Amino acid sequence: MTTRRTRLIVALDTKDEAQAARWRDQTAASADAIKLGLEFTYAQGLDAVRRVANGHSLFLDLKLHDIPNTVGSAIGSLADTRPAMLTIHAQGGSAMIAAARAAVDRAFPADARPLLLAVTVLTSMDAAALHEIGVHDDPCQQVLRLGALAVAAGADGLICSPHEIIPLRDRLGDAPVLVVPGIRPAGAETGDQKRVMTPAQARKAGADWIVVGRPITTAADPAAAAAAVAAELAG
Repeated sequence: MTTRRTRLIVALDTKDEAQAARWRDQTAASADAIKLGLEFTYAQGLDAVRRVANGHSLFLDLKLHDIPNTVGSAIGSLADTRPAMLTIHAQGGSAMIAAARAAVDRAFPADARPLLLAVTVLTSMDAAALHEIGVHDDPCQQVLRLGALAVAAGADGLICSPHEIIPLRDRLGDAPVLVVPGIRPAGAETGDQKRVMTPAQARKAGADWIVVGRPITTAADPAAAAAAVAAELAG
């Protein structure tokens, strides 16, 4: 249990720049940051990422995963988007994570470096899905393994499901920043998410940030939906 402040990232998951900008503006009063990911970036490019970010704190969620040199070079190419947070895959291993750390430190001034966040196990995956790819530990064990590896190699924090917040805090302490997708307000559809919690549950467990997309952006009133999540986080 914790009294830390948990902040809201609104995921602008769309291919359409005008729609992303509308959601950004509708939720700005309640969101601490916006997320742009693969769907938007591949459709619209980095110039559009910069336009939609437009001074807002940006979680750039591209989940880089390649050989160390390529990941490091890619991070350098992202510097002009000025993200507050960016993501890599912990499964890339310690050398890739270390290369990403070095690239962040090299490409960004010290007072504007984004948080380097390592994705552990996607929230759409459960034990059966891990077994399909040859991982015979349960999701929590795999998250703990990858989380410890990533932090040791230089990541500032981790992307994890809400179910792994407490185990990660027990293993790694308060220092790693935990950014948590798989958040669904009570009564919301879970969609393709399999390891979920409500905003209040994630806050109590010790999340630094939560990521909420469809329950806000597909609501009849996105501003009200974002405000409700923010109010739940405020306790």
